[in-house]
Amino acid sequence: MIYLDNNATTEIDPRVVDVMIDVLRSGPCNASSQHAVGRAARLRIDEAIDVIGSAIDSPLDQPGGPRLIFTSGGTESNNLALTGLADPDAPIVLSRIEHPSVIAVAEQLAARGREIRWLDVDHAGVAKIDLLPDLIQAGNRPAGLVSLMSANNETGVVQPIEQAAQFCRDLGVTFHVDATQSIGKLPISFRTLGASAVTLSAHKFHGPTGIGGLWIDGGVKLRPLLHGGEQQLESRPGTEPVPLICGMATALQLATSELAQSQLQMSSLRDRLEHGLRSAHPDLVVHGSLPDHGDRSLVPRLPNTTCLSFLGADRQSMLMALDMAGVACSSGSACSSGSSPPSHVLLAMGLPAEQVQSALRFGVSKFSTEKKIDDAIERISRCYKRLRQNRAVEN
Repeated sequence: MIYLDNNATTEIDPRVVDVMIDVLRSGPCNASSQHAVGRAARLRIDEAIDVIGSAIDSPLDQPGGPRLIFTSGGTESNNLALTGLADPDAPIVLSRIEHPSVIAVAEQLAARGREIRWLDVDHAGVAKIDLLPDLIQAGNRPAGLVSLMSANNETGVVQPIEQAAQFCRDLGVTFHVDATQSIGKLPISFRTLGASAVTLSAHKFHGPTGIGGLWIDGGVKLRPLLHGGEQQLESRPGTEPVPLICGMATALQLATSELAQSQLQMSSLRDRLEHGLRSAHPDLVVHGSLPDHGDRSLVPRLPNTTCLSFLGADRQSMLMALDMAGVACSSGSACSSGSSPPSHVLLAMGLPAEQVQSALRFGVSKFSTEKKIDDAIERISRCYKRLRQNRAVEN
């Protein structure tokens, strides 16, 4: 199997596995216990927090300063941010291309009477950030929270979060960034980002599943989503998973320290995949490009991600054919992969139905190779030709 679904999850780095095994073999790990074994577990967490703080360029050991709340992953962090930040009655502003773990929470809050304001995107998938100030101040009450992803999980298109952060600072609005997709793929400094809160998830940067975090800036208040313990200053109670936390810290350290090399490698392989497929099939559509510009005016994208429309083929049929051919990819967010509705991201971009219905996402990683990409091009091309021929016969 050629694995090209690295936006959904990544292969865990063997060096991360080694660290986690070491922690697991060290004995019981309940950092809340007051005995020597518990204190040893607490020390491991404290050391991991120092590593994470250095990796994200944000000190996490200063009283009253930024802090990191460990969660089960990106979904929980996003849920915690939307339900726990800012005035619980104030409107929320979201873009129409946010992850399902953001949109679904917003829909639940809207059903309870909270106002949700939607920020549109252009045809390339970039949020129309110039509209944000008016959207924040619209209606009878200004918005209390803005939540935007740093890069889209389906198209890889990078969003103008620095500009959004400046608008939010100027207007005194809490700003949450879902950075799940960009950490480990793009340089990021939490210290200079200007956000009030940031979501991260370890399994997106070759760490373990089941662990993530919500970074909270100093002075930002948060209402807990869970109750029943005093861990993490009661912001997120429950026994901390020490092996997962140590694995996440190691994965993040590796991802940031090796970013320059891996970023270059991933972008080269992504471009190789796109060029190879478009050379064989010139009518393929690369999403993230501006209308009528083809590949010549691509907006900034994650270095590993490409979303392609295979015109004349159905995305589900193509996905199954590729699975049988040994290529793992996706037809959208992995968190909604069992559903048949078309991508809400591509629909928000205003794309033609034929492009939406034939779109697949491919994501390379630092473990991808040129040989695997070349093999994938051949397999994808072969499946596409067969499906188009079958459809032509049927029509």
